Amino acid sequence: MANLTIRDVRKSYGSVPVLHGVSIEIPDGEFVILVGPSGCGKSTLLRMIAGLETITSGEIEIGDRVVNDLPPRARDIAMVFQNYALYPHKNVAENMGYALKLAGRSKEEIAKRVNAAADILDLKPLLYRRPSQLSGGQRQRVAMGRAIVRDPKVFLFDEPLSNLDAKLRVAMRSEIKELHQRLRTTTVYVTHDQIEAMTMADRIVVMHSGVVEQVGAPLDLYDRPANTFVAGFLGSPAMNILPGQIRRENSTAIFDLAGGGSLQLPPGTVGEAGQPLLLGIRPEHIVVDPTGDASFNADVVVLEPTGADTLITTRIGSTDLLVLIRDRMNATVGKPLPLAIQPGRLHLFEPNTGRRL
Repeated sequence: MANLTIRDVRKSYGSVPVLHGVSIEIPDGEFVILVGPSGCGKSTLLRMIAGLETITSGEIEIGDRVVNDLPPRARDIAMVFQNYALYPHKNVAENMGYALKLAGRSKEEIAKRVNAAADILDLKPLLYRRPSQLSGGQRQRVAMGRAIVRDPKVFLFDEPLSNLDAKLRVAMRSEIKELHQRLRTTTVYVTHDQIEAMTMADRIVVMHSGVVEQVGAPLDLYDRPANTFVAGFLGSPAMNILPGQIRRENSTAIFDLAGGGSLQLPPGTVGEAGQPLLLGIRPEHIVVDPTGDASFNADVVVLEPTGADTLITTRIGSTDLLVLIRDRMNATVGKPLPLAIQPGRLHLFEPNTGRRL
């Protein structure tokens, strides 16, 4: 195991820059997830750590070694790919032990390591099957086993669950997290799925257009996003981002929406009156107020019951507002719904830069 340091790393393809000075410090044994939309540079950064892409400038350090000029085999890393990359003509045991065979390890050592990894991943009954005889989840476990037998300093995962169905993805998320808790190997995991990031990571690195937008523990990023991009990217359904400005009436703060209409803000809301702002509020932090003393009314546009929850699209003036009720809801489309914002749950952003106030 080892620390992983990424120091002012930049990457350009010809005259086109794709990474703009990325710096991340990953302590020994931490599980870090790089997350962001397609094209943000997360997979490129992972491939640079692995040695599969050259670095334009900056340094990548694994342990106490700068590895910029080292080939992949000399970096003491193991990578799990999106498409598994298994040899179709070799059985599970041969796939898992092949890297050790190339390294000249003895048959006894290879068998010992393969059996130990098979125990961890529940692959013992499958050791003599070929990849074509395995399910998607089993193939992914074999790919993980191939990485484990090498006992690397760093595990790299490149969107390993994207080819699996939804139910299997949930199961494999749990397996990968449990595996890390057992091995405590430094791990860098790339995904575009923010649910994977929230549920698995010790820390999340949110990337956008080749820049690191924010780094932190999952709930820290969820509760205090640094800007509107992070606020909108993390969370499902996404945070409501509403343009407008604050108006003060005695001790009451009212937010006048740019699309018409207004909503009353909880006591203690900060913000300068008349200043253009973006108001952020997560759908689950808006509650139905059946007492009749609601902070505001919103017209119900669409109801989406899921069983345990109800997602409601409401409208104030010309502004849509998503509301997530953690229960079943008998609202009526076309009729007003009395709503209130939970105190302490507002987020205010500067409209030009998107930065949190």
